[in-house]
Amino acid sequence: MTASGVTGRRRAAHPLARLLVRRLGAMVLLLLGISLVTFVLTSLVPGDPARAALGPVQGEDEAAVAAWNSRNGLDKPIPVRYLVYLSNLLRGDLGVSQQTGTPVLDDLIAYIPATAELAVVSVLLASLIGVGLGVAAALRRDTLLDQVLRVVSLGGVSVPVFWLGLIVLYLGFFVFDLFPGGGRIDPLAIPPAEITHLYTLDALFAGDLAATGAALHHLALPAAVLAAYNIGYIARFTRTAVLEVINHDYVRAAHAKGLPARTVVRRYVLRAALPSMIQILGFAFAGVLTGAVLIEAIFSWPGIGGYAYRAAVSLDLPAITGVTMFVAVVYISVNFVIDVLYGVIDPRIRAR
Repeated sequence: MTASGVTGRRRAAHPLARLLVRRLGAMVLLLLGISLVTFVLTSLVPGDPARAALGPVQGEDEAAVAAWNSRNGLDKPIPVRYLVYLSNLLRGDLGVSQQTGTPVLDDLIAYIPATAELAVVSVLLASLIGVGLGVAAALRRDTLLDQVLRVVSLGGVSVPVFWLGLIVLYLGFFVFDLFPGGGRIDPLAIPPAEITHLYTLDALFAGDLAATGAALHHLALPAAVLAAYNIGYIARFTRTAVLEVINHDYVRAAHAKGLPARTVVRRYVLRAALPSMIQILGFAFAGVLTGAVLIEAIFSWPGIGGYAYRAAVSLDLPAITGVTMFVAVVYISVNFVIDVLYGVIDPRIRAR
């Protein structure tokens, strides 16, 4: 390879490196700002966390309340408490949950895999169906199929998820008895050996096809309900993205060359629409991962949503701030990955 070729590659790599540095710097600033806002809001929330933690009897004892506040640092000014919290946060210490008595980080590590498994299956299902419907609707614009798909996608976006979850659970479990009522695995079944903490993968790695099938059986209903909203959302967004590309001159030129329609769609249309589709798929995953509270409650799914609900009810401030930071990290990380993929796919983004 010539020296000019090596220099050209180095020059091409520099914009992507600058993009990574800029996005990482923005991530740090965003996380710092979110930690400050979250801490202030949870500190000013109505209610007394000491009395909520001590209960109705000890909560009336002012000495016990004062001792609890002193032990947990709540007797100090908010700026001092925030600096202590930020110092602990940088060391991975999110505090101790008042409801479980264990470190919040350990609780999150225990609950996140269940939610992640549900989110991954749900988004995969929604992506396969939603992208297919969106492409089909765009390629057959203003036909009967397009109108039907638009109505179906609008219905999926409009139907409340909790209502759909209750209906699906009632029909699938109580009426037809085709699916289990809730949980990640049968009550009397032994969970697979923990490798990834995702039951489907762990059972598959162990070679236990029966346990894999049981785990997928339990995943089917909650994943389908969570996917319903995203199917409509992804289908509508994909249709719009494909329609923006399909009338470009290079697509018409590809058709004029006599290339098969499937080749034109795959090689030209989908490739050009890919950046927009990556964005919507990324945020669909983040939204499912952090917003499955009601579905987890309906299907007794032991994930981060149920933990967040119990933390809010019991005014568990360390758990509330821990869950909030988790949500922030998920959204910011997804946004970072999307920006980097944009830069890889589209050189114009790297040059900015």
